[in-house]
Amino acid sequence: MLLSSKGQEHLLQFYDQLSEEERDSLIHEILSTDFSYVTRFSEKDTPPCRGEIAPLHAMRIEEIRSREEALRAEGLEALRAGQIAAVLLAGGMGTRLGISGPKGCFDIGLTRPVYIFQRLIENLMIRVRECGRFIRLFIMTSDVNDRETQDFFRAHDYFGYDPSFIYFFRQDMAPAVSEDGHILLKSRSSMASSPNGNGGWFLSLQRAGLMDVIEKDGIRFLNVFAVDNVLQSICDPVFIGAVLKSGCASGSKVVKKTSPEEKVGVMCLEDGRPSVIEYYEMTDEMRYRTDAEGRRVYDYGVILNYLFRVPDLMRASGMKLPLHFANKKIPFVDSEGRLVTPDQPNGWKFEYFIFDILKALDSCLPFEVEREREFAPVKNASGQDSVETARALLIKNGIEL
Repeated sequence: MLLSSKGQEHLLQFYDQLSEEERDSLIHEILSTDFSYVTRFSEKDTPPCRGEIAPLHAMRIEEIRSREEALRAEGLEALRAGQIAAVLLAGGMGTRLGISGPKGCFDIGLTRPVYIFQRLIENLMIRVRECGRFIRLFIMTSDVNDRETQDFFRAHDYFGYDPSFIYFFRQDMAPAVSEDGHILLKSRSSMASSPNGNGGWFLSLQRAGLMDVIEKDGIRFLNVFAVDNVLQSICDPVFIGAVLKSGCASGSKVVKKTSPEEKVGVMCLEDGRPSVIEYYEMTDEMRYRTDAEGRRVYDYGVILNYLFRVPDLMRASGMKLPLHFANKKIPFVDSEGRLVTPDQPNGWKFEYFIFDILKALDSCLPFEVEREREFAPVKNASGQDSVETARALLIKNGIEL
């Protein structure tokens, strides 16, 4: 039997107490669960070993401006040919912002309603007007916010976007396990689980059957971006043109760090392949190292706006990506069927990270953008990267709130 072979027979411990509907739901959930996460649980005890880290030079703003006309023309040609699509990663909830719904439903307006989803669609509409056609938009939701997200878009008439060009798909879920690797139950008839991280977006898109749309339309590149950056420049033709002309398999928008100590992951090479090194992994020597021109070589932070070449993504999807483990407080049902809400971490969640996809590809072009024009994250209710800081940047860019 499946569960006995995985050491997870306890998932059926309340089976005899369930209704027929609950039994069917639990069995369906078990059969659709990817148990490969659990079989890799032992990897958490082996700290990831980083390869040889070296600088990866970015295309800087000065160079971009000097070539902007030609790069824009190249990008617009690809957009007009329908070769570019957008992928919005919107599986998160707005808990840290004080709302119970999807993060994209948060209202950042001052004198009128202005929702995060609205701002992103308005940003994409700039490209639509520029290239003269609608662009395919794939929106990744999650089990916890899919229905509410879709209802929200319908209720607001998709903020003026043509709904026939929008495709919703759900992010794959990963089971949550106890400290000893047993899958936790969140109720007597359902398993505890969580979204499998932003690095699982392409596998989720594939499983949703959306590769048929991509192949039929001849889409060559996917521009992937996060929901919480309300100044996100989507399907930017200059960025697209730069990546196309570079011949790279991917591109990453980056911003110059405010200081060597800024807590942001930066682009680099790892064993000769594009990667991201987190701020806490960097040594002081790396933070302050400069090139012959006196510029810091690890100075460009990622903002989660990537351009991926589809054939390279297809090849990478067959590779085994690193699995990341997060020790969390996970509510669960104990052996007596009682709901337990722990006050200390009691289990593990599994995640894939998007920058691990970069390493699975051969090449990446870091593309510098102006922070104040393209980076206004809404992560917190107050303080750094908050609603207030994002509003200030939007107003500075002439956007009415």
